[in-house]
Amino acid sequence: MNSNGPFNDENATAIDRAVRQPTRGREKRGRRGRLIVLGVAVALAGALTAGAWTHLTQYRLSADAAEQEHDFVPQVRVASVEPSGDIEVVKLPATTSAFATANIFARASGYIAEREVDIGDRVKQGQLLVEIVAPELDHQIAQAEATLGQLKWALQQAEANRELAKVTWDRDKPLVQKGWVTAQQGTIDEQTLKAQEAAVSVAQANVTAEEAQLQVLHQQKAYQRVVAPFDGVVTRRNIDNGDLVQAPGGTSMFTLMHSDVIRIQLYVPQDQAFGLAPGVEATVTVPELPGNRFRGTVTRVANALQPGTRTLLTEIDVPNPDGTLTPGTYCEVQLQIPRKTPSMIVPSEAIIFNRNGLQVAVVEDGAAHLHKVNVVRDLGTTIEANDGVKDGDRVILNPSVNIVENEKVKTNEVDPGKL
Repeated sequence: MNSNGPFNDENATAIDRAVRQPTRGREKRGRRGRLIVLGVAVALAGALTAGAWTHLTQYRLSADAAEQEHDFVPQVRVASVEPSGDIEVVKLPATTSAFATANIFARASGYIAEREVDIGDRVKQGQLLVEIVAPELDHQIAQAEATLGQLKWALQQAEANRELAKVTWDRDKPLVQKGWVTAQQGTIDEQTLKAQEAAVSVAQANVTAEEAQLQVLHQQKAYQRVVAPFDGVVTRRNIDNGDLVQAPGGTSMFTLMHSDVIRIQLYVPQDQAFGLAPGVEATVTVPELPGNRFRGTVTRVANALQPGTRTLLTEIDVPNPDGTLTPGTYCEVQLQIPRKTPSMIVPSEAIIFNRNGLQVAVVEDGAAHLHKVNVVRDLGTTIEANDGVKDGDRVILNPSVNIVENEKVKTNEVDPGKL
């Protein structure tokens, strides 16, 4: 066949390519699929290897951490327990009062003639405060004096009659014995003497009674001059010139306070009262008087606690010669009470509170030991305990919540002054 015929070589080649082209496509797709499967297998193997390596690494880290935790000895801060001092300082609120207070009443009824003092005046004992006038009292005194004069003259008359009767009886008595005077006359003379003696006794009693009545009137007259019973300051005045005052039962004219010594009453709680006795030193401060410290002493202590509050009534006297302290002022009293029961001072940071109660962790020989403590006073940054610790014990500050008995620790000592 020639080259231009339908079945020449070129046509055969084209036919061969047409037949072979689908087969080659199928081969290429097969190779591509195998490469994809191989890639997926390689990626999966890599992921598994990476996961296994990560898990192994984490396991090794966990094992190392567990081993380190097992062998770890924590470092803790510790502070030493110290004994409390011989003196317990107690601060309590209180109110000042005058050493003595008197409400001055009128003992004589009348009108105020002259008022000599007013509120705020300082007076001395015996100084005139006010003078009362009562003219009717002067008339009563004059009448009583006249009556007393009459009674004294009656007494003199009775005494003269008694002397006459005595002379008569002394003269007739021997005559009666000799029979020269009748017995009847003797009896009359004797009884007359006794009657005159009785009359003298009555007259003397009348004079005494009238003198007592006159003394009462003169005392009422003296009461018209009202004087100060002691040195002090007038803090209240309820009368003025011309006012009518009644005695007794009227209102007070003045209130007088003795403030050269200030008296303070306060109630000391039971846990601080033991050891409190007269002579204990006290320091008084007033917020409005900064820098002033008033020294005093406990002068009186009730020997029984108040049942409702379990407190001890205590009185303190504070010298106040310059009058700086005034009665009725709020103040704070600091008492230096000798301590009767020993106790230990423990930092508040060391206290552990859980279901087992109050505890502290005491370090002994490099290990923590839990001790129960009995707290008697909370002082804020420290507490007082009377059981569970002793002088020199080292307690852990801010202990861990999971601390256990006999746990090994490393200590870092803390200066108690920095707590």
